[in-house]
Amino acid sequence: MALIAFDKVGLSLGGRPILTGIDIAVREGEFLSVVGPSGCGKTSLLNLAAGLLMPTAGHVTYDGKTVEGPRQDIAIVFQDYGKALLPWRTAAGNIALALEAIQFPKAEREARISELLDLIGLSEHAAKFPNQLSGGMQQRLQIARCLAQNPKVLLMDEPFGALDAMTRQALQDEVLSIAARTGATVLFITHDLEEAIYLGDRVIAMRPNPGRFEVSFAIDL
Repeated sequence: MALIAFDKVGLSLGGRPILTGIDIAVREGEFLSVVGPSGCGKTSLLNLAAGLLMPTAGHVTYDGKTVEGPRQDIAIVFQDYGKALLPWRTAAGNIALALEAIQFPKAEREARISELLDLIGLSEHAAKFPNQLSGGMQQRLQIARCLAQNPKVLLMDEPFGALDAMTRQALQDEVLSIAARTGATVLFITHDLEEAIYLGDRVIAMRPNPGRFEVSFAIDL
């Protein structure tokens, strides 16, 4: 069953075509990797799914309804974790931000924050500020903040691109584990083909100028 669907979607910005003829259905519970060179429109594709951009042609739907803006049950994990976290809030405080936004009951927030910090292995760092955490820890914290809003969909925009190889591999396994435990649908953007294959149930490759789908193949390893 399609949770997110692109129907002949096109996007132009400032008169320049960015995407054309995008037809794809993201199934509920699927981990879909989208790979392609820089400038092919991968991030624009993700922004359309998130409701941050509106298509200039075709339609984007979520659960059968046209996407008209951001939703609480769709969370975005950005590549630049340094700018995504609030530097004046501790690790626990950054997670609390998401709970405040969804008006999560105050009496239950501390337990929920503790649960999420334990999930990402940062229980001992709850009182630290982002600049006291490594890059990998900061990215895990951003993921935990996204999970705090109980999303059905995680949109991940090259989230490991700025990390060293060993940290990147550890977080890849972490994300697979989280997706399996939560049942979240994941749309994962990357320029790394090996990463796309390792993580995805299905991989879509894109070509640039304008961005379009070239090939889609299932991963049954």
